[in-house]
Amino acid sequence: MGEAEVDGRRCGIVQADGRACARPVESGAPVNLCTEHLLVAHDWVAREAGVTDLLPTPCAACGSPVGVRYASGWVCAECEWRVGNRPDDELLRPVVEVVYYIRYRDQVKIGTSTNPRMRLATLPHDELLAFERGGRTLEQRRHAQFAEHRFPGTEWFAVHDALLAHVGELREGVDDPWSQYGRWVSRALARDGA
Repeated sequence: MGEAEVDGRRCGIVQADGRACARPVESGAPVNLCTEHLLVAHDWVAREAGVTDLLPTPCAACGSPVGVRYASGWVCAECEWRVGNRPDDELLRPVVEVVYYIRYRDQVKIGTSTNPRMRLATLPHDELLAFERGGRTLEQRRHAQFAEHRFPGTEWFAVHDALLAHVGELREGVDDPWSQYGRWVSRALARDGA
């Protein structure tokens, strides 16, 4: 007998015929939904938030095999180039990898991007909290660091003191995270001789 059956919680969905769903709540679920209705909710959210998966073919801009699938099509998970677009021959902007921290209600997402303006435009959020220089390795370290407060299977974390303290350290002396990111890109341009 699963945990949901022990505590007697049942799915909170009212079906089309007016009857409540009788299935037990998925063990550990953050909301009172059975497995079937959690999957329906996931598919609904995935239309906007995207699903990470292998690209049909490697990215034409950077060669990464991993992408994010949206209802409107695929983008590369590394450089966020839209699959199907052909990279032009003009000078590409420098790659500046960042770990971003965004707040949506009482949750914080810790993610990474080489094109945060495009990435954050696709994510629901109330506030950009901070940027931190680094890529996937740093992102994974932060996920492990705050794992106790992570919502299973997501990059979202409950707001808690240690995470707020970390964001506070990143924000120290930074009035606007976008200005900070702009300085990092400018330095990379100067370094690369563009």
